[in-house]
Amino acid sequence: MKKDIDALMEKHQIDALLITGPAGHNPPMQYFTGNVHIGHGDLIKKRGEEPVLFCNPMEREEAARSGIEIKNLAEYRLSELMKEVDNDPAKATALRYKKMFSDISLTSGKLSIYGLQEAGQAYRIFNELKAILPDIEIIGEMGHSVLSQAMETKDEDEAKHLRHMGKVTTEIVGRVQKFIQSHKSKDGVVVKTDGTPLTIGDVKSKINLWAAELDVENPHGTIFAIGADSGVPHNGGNPTDKLELGKTIVFEIFLQKAGGGYHSDFTRTWCLGYAPEAEQKLYDDVRKVFDNIMEGLELNAPFAPMQALTCQMFEDLGHETIRQNPMITEGYVHSLGHGLGLRIHEAPGARDEKAFFKTGVAVTIEPGLYYPSKGMGSRIEDTVYVNQEGTIELLTDYPYDLVIPIEEA
Repeated sequence: MKKDIDALMEKHQIDALLITGPAGHNPPMQYFTGNVHIGHGDLIKKRGEEPVLFCNPMEREEAARSGIEIKNLAEYRLSELMKEVDNDPAKATALRYKKMFSDISLTSGKLSIYGLQEAGQAYRIFNELKAILPDIEIIGEMGHSVLSQAMETKDEDEAKHLRHMGKVTTEIVGRVQKFIQSHKSKDGVVVKTDGTPLTIGDVKSKINLWAAELDVENPHGTIFAIGADSGVPHNGGNPTDKLELGKTIVFEIFLQKAGGGYHSDFTRTWCLGYAPEAEQKLYDDVRKVFDNIMEGLELNAPFAPMQALTCQMFEDLGHETIRQNPMITEGYVHSLGHGLGLRIHEAPGARDEKAFFKTGVAVTIEPGLYYPSKGMGSRIEDTVYVNQEGTIELLTDYPYDLVIPIEEA
């Protein structure tokens, strides 16, 4: 959580964090500023001190909404600094950083960099900065960084956003189901009133419309894949494919609050009209594992054994798993779940031996089986949150029915 950042900086022996770029769709910046409109800024957080945000004066009122101390970036007169360095923008920007750091008494120590900036520009700027500030060690953390560890657990304010996104997501899923069921089938295909097939593209267009109406975004697209495509976990589905009865549809939707805020993540498997025996059996196997894992969730339990248990249960049901062969493309081919927040994939991960189901964690539980060679796939996914009382909340409450009834024309 945010309250842990100073302790994490101490643990990692980091003296300051520099986060650069816009607030929107920039998780490290938005983590501090919230959902405000800042086209570009530089936020500096010194260990043991409140952060400072340097931004364009045109965005000062938006920046003030963050509640963070604001400094006017224009006062550092980049155009004048350009004259000092023969119009070299990298050197001028480095000089501006030097002045900014001096104003907040940051002249030495270990500085960790986060945020969004074009890679080539960042490389040049921070190389120049290292040359003119030799007492500052500039680093880029990998893996379990200070911010990734802080963001792993959510406070109550963050939980409110996650709960909201879960409700919006299930509302849209319900609309999708009603939309499909408002059509009838003919010759094994769902058709429109003019007799033409209803397609995956038609469904996705509605999802994007409803997302906009409910003030959320769909930046990662929607997985709505039928038949063999449902047997490839991240196949989004062919927009021109028609909705045929009796084929598995893997429907995964991962919406985000407008402006790059908190996410939801949710999957159901549907068969329209009816489910053939093989498709029903595949779904039943996934549902059995899903229910077992969900019923066994306990506060402070390690995450990795849940992944191992998932593999064991699928193996007992006759399916090959990633534990047996990391290269498999059919069977159980991925991990049980992942953390969720400002990023669609955050800590903790289900294969992380140091990950625990602790207070503040929001994770997905998403076992699945995939057989493209058999023309089918199945996944069930919910998001759960361990609240501040240690209670496990379901954030994506929606029925688990495999068969979605469709009237015949």
